[in-house]
Amino acid sequence: MVPRLLLRAWPRGPAVGPGAPSRPLSAGSGPGQYLQRSIVPTMHYQDSLPRLPIPKLEDTIRRYLSAQKPLLNDGQFRKTEQFCKSFENGIGKELHEQLVALDKQNKHTSYISGPWFDMYLSARDSVVLNFNPFMAFNPDPKSEYNDQLTRATNMTVSAIRFLKTLRAGLLEPEVFHLNPAKSDTITFKRLIRFVPSSLSWYGAYLVNAYPLDMSQYFRLFNSTRLPKPSRDELFTDDKARHLLVLRKGNFYIFDVLDQDGNIVSPSEIQAHLKYILSDSSPAPEFPLAYLTSENRDIWAELRQKLMSSGNEESLRKVDSAVFCLCLDDFPIKDLVHLSHNMLHGDGTNRWFDKSFNLIIAKDGSTAVHFEHSWGDGVAVLRFFNEVFKDSTQTPAVTPQSQPATTDSTVTVQKLNFELTDALKTGITAAKEKFDATMKTLTIDCVQFQRGGKEFLKKQKLSPDAVAQLAFQMAFLRQYGQTVATYESCSTAAFKHGRTETIRPASVYTKRCSEAFVREPSRHSAGRKPSHWPRYTASQGFDRHLFALRHLAAAKGIILPELYLDPAYGQINHNVLSTSTLSSPAVNLGGFAPVVSDGFGVGYAVHDNWIGCNVSSYPGRNAREFLQCVEKALEDMFDALEGKSIKS
Repeated sequence: MVPRLLLRAWPRGPAVGPGAPSRPLSAGSGPGQYLQRSIVPTMHYQDSLPRLPIPKLEDTIRRYLSAQKPLLNDGQFRKTEQFCKSFENGIGKELHEQLVALDKQNKHTSYISGPWFDMYLSARDSVVLNFNPFMAFNPDPKSEYNDQLTRATNMTVSAIRFLKTLRAGLLEPEVFHLNPAKSDTITFKRLIRFVPSSLSWYGAYLVNAYPLDMSQYFRLFNSTRLPKPSRDELFTDDKARHLLVLRKGNFYIFDVLDQDGNIVSPSEIQAHLKYILSDSSPAPEFPLAYLTSENRDIWAELRQKLMSSGNEESLRKVDSAVFCLCLDDFPIKDLVHLSHNMLHGDGTNRWFDKSFNLIIAKDGSTAVHFEHSWGDGVAVLRFFNEVFKDSTQTPAVTPQSQPATTDSTVTVQKLNFELTDALKTGITAAKEKFDATMKTLTIDCVQFQRGGKEFLKKQKLSPDAVAQLAFQMAFLRQYGQTVATYESCSTAAFKHGRTETIRPASVYTKRCSEAFVREPSRHSAGRKPSHWPRYTASQGFDRHLFALRHLAAAKGIILPELYLDPAYGQINHNVLSTSTLSSPAVNLGGFAPVVSDGFGVGYAVHDNWIGCNVSSYPGRNAREFLQCVEKALEDMFDALEGKSIKS
C-alpha cells in the first residue's frame, strides 16, 4: 500500500483547466440551471498561480533527519546521518540539479505532478481500502427531505447544477481569504475581474487572499479510472449527458442534460429515479461491480475480455456517465455501519473506478466515495459543500412534489452485460477476495464532547496540534513507542500543487507524550502541552526526496543508499495515517490504514467537540486506540483547566 495522497491529471484539451475559455451560457440558462453566477471567472487566477518551489537539498536533508530523530536510537541515527551526508554531497546533489533543470523546462506544471501521477496509476493494488476514501453528508436539516427519492433527486440536480456552473466559468474561484473583509467583497471582485489573468494572483495577494489551483476540477464529472496492464489511464468524456445509477447491482442510465445542455426537469429526474427504485429486478447472479475492486492487472485483463464479449458500448456508457449514483436498499444503523457502507459496502452496488460515487441509503444517509488518482480533497470538498448547500437551501423538489408523468420505461435504459464463463469465474474470485478482505477491517469512532476549537484557541493552542498530540500519546500508551506518522497538507496554493507531508511525530511530541503517559504525577497542573514547530506547505521533505528517487529510477541510476537505509523504509511505513477536514456539511469521513499494521485516522476538531473515525486491520485494535485517544484528550484538558492528571 502507498500513502493516501492527492493527485490529479492535467487537461491538455478544451476542458476546464488552466487558461480554458469559459463556455457560453446555453439558451436555457434560467433559474435552477446554475448554483451561482460569479462575476470573477472560475479560472481567472489559474495562469498567475505561483509555482511549487523545490526546496534546497540541504534544507530537505535537515528536515528529514529531524523527522527521523524520534524514530531511531543513537546508533541508527548516526548511520542515517552518514547516508544523508553522502547523498547530499554526491548523487543527491546531481539529481537535485537535474530536477531543478527539468522543472525550469516545465513551467506549466509542478515538479511533483508527473512522478506523483505515475505512482498512483502504476499502483496495482485494489483501489478499495488502499486509496478511495469517503465523506458523509450531514442529514438535510428538514427531516422530511431525507426521504431517499427526495434526497436523491435534490442531490442529483444540485450536482448537475455544479457541473454546469463550473463549465460555464460561473463557479466562484477557490480562494483562501486571510482578510475576507477586504478580499471577499463585491468591490474587490468587480476590480479583480478586469486584472489580466496573468497578473490576477498578485492582485489577490495584495489584499491577503490566496487563490487555489483548480486544474483538477474538470475530472469531477464524466470521468473514470480505466484499468490497463502496468499503468491505468484516466478517461473523461465531457460530451456525455447521462447519469449512471446502480441499485441491487443493476446498472441504469438516463439523460440528466438535454441536447442543448440544459438540466432535465427535476420532476422527470424524480420520475426516473422512482422507476428505478420500484424496479423488481433481482440482483444479478454475477455482480459486475466486484471487478472494480480487483487487483488492477487482473481487472485490466478481465476488462479486455468484457470488451471482446460484446460489452464495449455498455462499458463506454458506464465510463462516460456524469457520475455514479448508488441507491442502497437498507437504512444506516449507526456511525460505524455508515463508515463501512460508504467506504466499501458489499461490493455489488458501487463502481469504484468512477471519479466519485454518490451513495444514498434507504433512510437518506448520503456520502461521496471517490477514486483518488484524479484529484484531491480540495476539489471534492468544494463540490461536497456546494451540493449540500444547494440541495438543502434551494431544493429542486419537495416531499410533496409529484414526479412527471413520463414513460421511464422508454427513457431509462438498463445496461445488460454478456458474461462468458471466464468472466463469471473472474467475478466469483473477485467477490471471494473482496469479502475476505472486508472482514479484516475494523472501524470505530468517538466524539469527545468536552471541548473543541473555541476552548483550545482561548488557550492559544492550535486545535490540530492538540489532536495530533493526542494520537502520539495514544499510540505511546497503547504500544509503548513512537512511530512514523503522516498528516496530509495541501499545496493547492501553488500551480498544480498536490500535497506535502506534515510529520507530527517529533522530538517535541515524543517528550510531551512521555511526560503525560509515563510521568503524569510530575506533570504540573495547568502546564500547556508543548508541540512541534508547524511545517508550512513548502517546507516538507517527503515530496522532494520522492521526486529525486523517481528521477533516479527514470534515468536508470542505481538506487542511492539513502533510499536503501532501513530508516527510510520505516519513516515511509506510516503506521499512523491521519487526515482532517472541517465543514458544516460533513458528518464524518474515513479511509483504511495505508499499511497492514497501521491505523487510518480521520478526524475533525469542531467548535465544541472533537470527532475521530479510526480503522485498523488484525494486529491493531481501533477501539483500544480510540480509548487511548480519549484518555489523552482528557489529560490535556485537565492540564489546561488546572486539574490533576489521573494516572
